[in-house]
Amino acid sequence: MSTATAEKLRFMADELADLESKGLRASIRTVESPQGAWLQVDGKRVLNLASNNYLGLANHPHLVEACKMAMEQYGVGPAAVRTIAGTMSLHVDLEQRLARFKGAEAVIALQSGFTANQAALGSVVGREDAIFSDELNHASIIDGARLSRAKIIVYPHNDAVALANVLERETEYRRRLIVTDGVFSMDGDIAPLADLADVADRYGCLLMVDDAHGEGVVGRGGRGIIDHFGLHGRVDIEVGTLSKAFGVVGGFIAGPKLLVDYVRTRARPNLFSSAMTVPDTAAALASIDLMEASTDLVDRLWANARFFQDTLRGLGFDLGKTQTPITPVILGDAPLAKDFARRLYERGLFTVAIGFPTVALGQARIRVMPSATHSQDDLAFAAEQFAAVGRELRVVG
Repeated sequence: MSTATAEKLRFMADELADLESKGLRASIRTVESPQGAWLQVDGKRVLNLASNNYLGLANHPHLVEACKMAMEQYGVGPAAVRTIAGTMSLHVDLEQRLARFKGAEAVIALQSGFTANQAALGSVVGREDAIFSDELNHASIIDGARLSRAKIIVYPHNDAVALANVLERETEYRRRLIVTDGVFSMDGDIAPLADLADVADRYGCLLMVDDAHGEGVVGRGGRGIIDHFGLHGRVDIEVGTLSKAFGVVGGFIAGPKLLVDYVRTRARPNLFSSAMTVPDTAAALASIDLMEASTDLVDRLWANARFFQDTLRGLGFDLGKTQTPITPVILGDAPLAKDFARRLYERGLFTVAIGFPTVALGQARIRVMPSATHSQDDLAFAAEQFAAVGRELRVVG
């Protein structure tokens, strides 16, 4: 780097040093093995409690074989956007299978859950409209809302009554859209979707839910948050991700056929970015095969989560208000959380400290993700290490 460039970028060095001093600078460990219950991370074999691989599908033999077969037939990538030459028969198959699995009229598949939120919000609302967004919504919703250029009005977390009060006052818009996460990724709590649907109906608002952490986790056999509440037909827009429980990379928007056709025509991620790759699409189809065939993986995920969470609570850890397998071990102080994660790694656990801006200041935590691939012995071992480090750092007695 030249001296002139170094001088122009000095502010970056200063800001990174400040973040480092507060325990907020991002640090990355390198995974050197396939995803699973145990990983090779930076040369060390560790129990994996950091991935969103809820059902253990990221390295499942059925998905690996599906990828190989699809690549032999179709190659690797589509090499085009969907509206030019990038729509392959695999994409059409995936959209039809997802629609049946989700109980929706139609689905459009996209490159990720992040781009799916941008596609939905950026095409359905605009300058003359308003978005009513839960204060703890994911960054992809926040960024999609900003890109839409609609007015953004934030309502208190999971508070349908407060939302209704806001809607009473905020009326001068062409369209009003309520948007919420289904399962909140940092706390593991669930949106009161039935109450939000009632509010949306009462005030004539569109309702959108991002079900990234509900797919493959809640609902019948992992069919998601709308199925969990029995709200088929009452939620206008559902965004899903394939990069967590499904084990691949991709996203989708589900809803009425008219809405999906509209998004397909208007959404910039569909019009200006290449389609999902062949192996990801084939693997997503293989994931649906497994989830439709049996609920065993979903059942095992929940059994493991209950066992682990009950054990940690019994040790005195604060797990907040989680209602799902997401297990936030709330420590408060960011440097403490980083030190806690470092000591866990030394004891054979792979976890990550999460602080501001991902969570609020003073709410730093270790977010633990039990999966269907863990055994109870694995999770008992993990709890022992949490207890030992908790005592060392005087977090628990």
